[in-house]
Amino acid sequence: MSARGRCARVLPSELNKVCPERGDEPATHPSRMSDFEVVPNLQQSSSSVSRSRRKAHFPAGSNEKENLISWIPENIRKKECTYFVESSQTSDSGRIVCECGYLREQHLDDAAKPPIFLGKEWDPSRHIQEMPTDAFGDIRFTGLGQKTGKYVRVSSDTPPRVIYHLMTQHWGLDPPNLLISVTGGAKNFVMKPRLKNIFRQGLVKVAQTTGAWIITGGSHAGVMKQVGEAVRDFMLSCSHKEGDIVTIGIATWGTVYNRESLVCPMGGFPAEYVLDEENQGSLSCLDSNHSHFILVDDGTHGRYGVEIPLRTRLEKFISEQTKVKGGVAIKIPIVCVVLEGGPGTLDTIYNAITHGTPCVIVEGSGRVADVIAQVANLPVAKITIALIQSKLSVLFQDTYELFTESKLVEWTKKIQDIVRSRQLLTVFREGKYGQQDVDVAILQALFKASRNQDHFGRENWDHQLKLAVAWNRVDIARSEIFTDDHDWKPSDLHPVMAAALISNKPEFVKLFLEQGVRLKDFVTWDTLVYLYDNLAPSCLFHSKLQKVLLEEREHTAGSKVPRLQMHHVSQVLRELLGCSTQPLYPKPKQAERPRLSIPVPHIKLNVQGSSLRSLYKRSPGRVTFTMDPVRDLLIWAVVQNRRELAEIIWAQSQDCMAAALACSKILKELAKEEEDTDTTDDMMALAEEYEHKAIGVFTDCYRKDEERAQKLLTRVSEAWGKTTCLQLALEAKNMNFVSHGGVQAFLTKVWWGKLSVDNGLWRVITCMLFFPLLYTNLITFSREKRLQPPMGCLARLRAFFTAPIVIFLMNTLSYFTFLLLFAYVLMVDFQPAPSWREYLIYFWLFSLVCEETRQLLYDPDGLGVVKMASLYIKDFWNKLDICAILVFIAGLTCRLIPSTLYPGRIILSLAFIIFCLRLMHIFTVSRTLGPKIIIVKRMMKDVFFFLFLLAVWVVSFGVAKQAILIHNEERVEWLFRGVVYHSYLTIFGQIPSYIDGVNFNIDQCSPNGTDPYKPKCPETNGDNKTPIFPEWLTVILLCLYLLFTNILLLNLLIAMFNYTFQQVQEHTDQIWKFQRHDLIQEYHGRPPAPPPLILLSHLQLLLRRGLLRQPATHHKLKEKLEKNEEAALLSWEMYLKESYLQHQQCQEKQNTEQMIRDIAQRVDVLAELLDLDRVKRTGVVEQRLGSLEDQVRQNQGKKGEIFPGPESIER
Repeated sequence: MSARGRCARVLPSELNKVCPERGDEPATHPSRMSDFEVVPNLQQSSSSVSRSRRKAHFPAGSNEKENLISWIPENIRKKECTYFVESSQTSDSGRIVCECGYLREQHLDDAAKPPIFLGKEWDPSRHIQEMPTDAFGDIRFTGLGQKTGKYVRVSSDTPPRVIYHLMTQHWGLDPPNLLISVTGGAKNFVMKPRLKNIFRQGLVKVAQTTGAWIITGGSHAGVMKQVGEAVRDFMLSCSHKEGDIVTIGIATWGTVYNRESLVCPMGGFPAEYVLDEENQGSLSCLDSNHSHFILVDDGTHGRYGVEIPLRTRLEKFISEQTKVKGGVAIKIPIVCVVLEGGPGTLDTIYNAITHGTPCVIVEGSGRVADVIAQVANLPVAKITIALIQSKLSVLFQDTYELFTESKLVEWTKKIQDIVRSRQLLTVFREGKYGQQDVDVAILQALFKASRNQDHFGRENWDHQLKLAVAWNRVDIARSEIFTDDHDWKPSDLHPVMAAALISNKPEFVKLFLEQGVRLKDFVTWDTLVYLYDNLAPSCLFHSKLQKVLLEEREHTAGSKVPRLQMHHVSQVLRELLGCSTQPLYPKPKQAERPRLSIPVPHIKLNVQGSSLRSLYKRSPGRVTFTMDPVRDLLIWAVVQNRRELAEIIWAQSQDCMAAALACSKILKELAKEEEDTDTTDDMMALAEEYEHKAIGVFTDCYRKDEERAQKLLTRVSEAWGKTTCLQLALEAKNMNFVSHGGVQAFLTKVWWGKLSVDNGLWRVITCMLFFPLLYTNLITFSREKRLQPPMGCLARLRAFFTAPIVIFLMNTLSYFTFLLLFAYVLMVDFQPAPSWREYLIYFWLFSLVCEETRQLLYDPDGLGVVKMASLYIKDFWNKLDICAILVFIAGLTCRLIPSTLYPGRIILSLAFIIFCLRLMHIFTVSRTLGPKIIIVKRMMKDVFFFLFLLAVWVVSFGVAKQAILIHNEERVEWLFRGVVYHSYLTIFGQIPSYIDGVNFNIDQCSPNGTDPYKPKCPETNGDNKTPIFPEWLTVILLCLYLLFTNILLLNLLIAMFNYTFQQVQEHTDQIWKFQRHDLIQEYHGRPPAPPPLILLSHLQLLLRRGLLRQPATHHKLKEKLEKNEEAALLSWEMYLKESYLQHQQCQEKQNTEQMIRDIAQRVDVLAELLDLDRVKRTGVVEQRLGSLEDQVRQNQGKKGEIFPGPESIER
């Protein structure tokens, strides 16, 4: 007989073996049973347990483990026999046992004493009492891959709410969307392999897709073993992201073999459990593939079925709970799945049907399941005793003789009652629902049952739809709910649409859109607030929103965090989209937007009353819709990185190209701040995908109509913050989009202005130098090329000199003139008193300063001076301009002071160098030189980081050399020369002649360091003729230094340059095309006159803005279209977007079909090879058989010769 759980006389050493955490602490028992009263407040010990920090297994020493250790003994009990009464039966080993089934030594000390008030007869109600449980924690199945689960020993009278609280709060299980109770044969039975595979795959599929709990008997036998193996096979084949399947085994404590290893008063973390089927005898082992175990204890040993009442109560309690997720609240449905089984299984089915629980009977599994399945379709009147008797005689051959007449009558009556409730009974027959469709049968059984419950009309259909959404089974919704039996109104689907969005169920969103849900009616201001209120806490956008709310609270000095509003969302979105966009959701004025009468934070959708539905039941005049509902939902999906959901919503968008580019920008900005590398990679991949979508749509548009496609680039999009597609692409650094041929053609058109792009550059330069040639046919204008009326003389002159390319060439000529004049003054005409040429340079520089000031203050979008200054500083060439101007001003200041005339010339010379570097910006317009300048800029970064490595070797060698050679050099300038300058020159071959002591000359140095023009001499002997420093050491240091610097570091720098060159060279064309826009944009908005004549344009601008108060002229590449024109353009874009999506679907389908054809071809080739191999094998076998026959004939002939027949003997 198996040993009892924890006896009262457990030795300290034994306790230490079972529960090492307890150590040698003696076991104690309460003196009164009142000490074991259950703590009524379940939340008392678990208040610190947070749902957001749930884990499958608690780490040792964690707060969760401590809470569990303190909570379980207070709330969960076991049962102990307190009175030993000798039973007439004995144990398996022949020892005396109590009526409870346990040995005498397995009882408490007081239980074996003479009875005083307990009576002589053993009474479970009096002699079995509850005590704090001593078996709970983690169970580890040794020898089976270290499988770990949760377990607890509970009293058979434990309230179900306590167990449910344990599972959800302390074990960290999410409430289920469905409860599957599997029952059937407890002994091993034989199922057909095909049916076994169908059942396993279907059960796991329904549990995995719906988030269900599977409840079984928990033992390693019968149907429980089948369920465990199904879960095991799924876990071995699935990825980690698919999650675990919750499989709960509810077994009887007194029938569990090796249960003594689970006893640990302080909790087993983990408890080692050995699955030993060979020695279990009449007991049973726990199944290692279950994740959680509830071991029901009634104080007895070896009695099966003790757990059934508690299991029934627990399942009923769970089915009465309501789960709220994603705005949908449903009562947890329960279904009973039956395989095989005996009399106990029949009682379970009968009780389930009586309580309204739907049952799925698997036909072909045997015994009771087959009996019910074979009579399920018959009228109740035809289910007679004779019929049941004939079925039992076939299916219960081994135990048929045990069925008495009364038993047959009882079985017949129960089966009739079961079949009478056909709406609750579903029989799964192999082949009826198709292979691997047990999951469909289970879900259809629940729907069939719900149609016959207390739901009427639309509420019944709503209830079924909520179940389908909660289970995420869109296939069931299509086949069972959206049928001709019920006419769905789009407004009825709004609540579940919100739930599907929050729960990230894109297939349901797509289904609801197909069923007529209009996003324009669905998306309202308060719906958006509700959606953003339900962002996942792990979402980066959620944390950014919380940061904005906290900053607002600090700014207003409030005590509470303000409620989320859409202007908070707009603030974060503007950070992501860039300041070139206006706020998408402006902050409303006080009482500007009507509020809803229903508070949004309390939105709920439940079976009895739909308060989320009431969000859409508003009185007229109180509904506030958004400007672009598709945009709003798309942003909400993108910021959460929900790929499939965003793709479905983008397909509904009208301004699709701007939407795709904006999504790309948002995702790239979020990826920069995301800490999780996997999420970052997903965001970057999704950003590239949206860029490709924008390119695909623009390509189709450009092929159809180039002019309208280019209007799409510069059209001001009101929905996306009054920005343009081109600006969004530039902000997102979408090089593939900007380098598109259509975009580049548009930029070229802007670059040439009103001139024809067919004009050669030499023609433009010629007309620029000799402008009267404009009135000849040397230069053509785009207007003339379109066969429009010719331009007037003044119009031709204005059109030519306002073209960006002409402005660029004139500014280039002006800049070269400035540099030549500057160089002439520095080298030839730099007098104590400035000459007229030098004054001309100062005037020229003043015009450059005025132009830089204009660029700094030019703010057509109203961003503010601070933001414009930050944008101005971000540009590299602007930084170079500021540096050159500041250095020039510093040099000019010194130059005007007679005492600092020479230092002023030096500083001005440095300023000239910086002005020359500014020439590189001019050359970026060249397709040949532009990429090379980009490469140089990238290589400068490489050199900057390389200098850090080089400085380590230079300084280390320089200090060591100086310390070895020179003693106490106090002159700072010579210290720097010896440590840094000489060490740096050594890299390029200028090795000090005295470093090895051979070429030492006392006349070339100063012995005491007093001569300011000579270095101090190295350490020498007394007569100052021979150096005494160790020449061998300095030579070794020099060799090592040159080895690492000349060979290692310099080759590393070359390798870095080579990598940078190859990296840029691969994308040279894209990078040049992308950066070409900045130059075109600059000269598109620049005044036509070059410096210094540009001061006239600045004076005109000052008069217009300062005195006449005229608004600023927008020179950005933006175009505000009329409403009708914009609507027609967007409709055209949307039409081509649909064409693009259809083409993509066809291409994917063709790719799939091509893959199928390739696979079929490979299969045919393989089949031919197999046939050829089979023919070869057959031929070889035939040859071997022929040779064998020949050998047999030869042997028979030889045998005839050796052993002649009777006839030959007679002869």
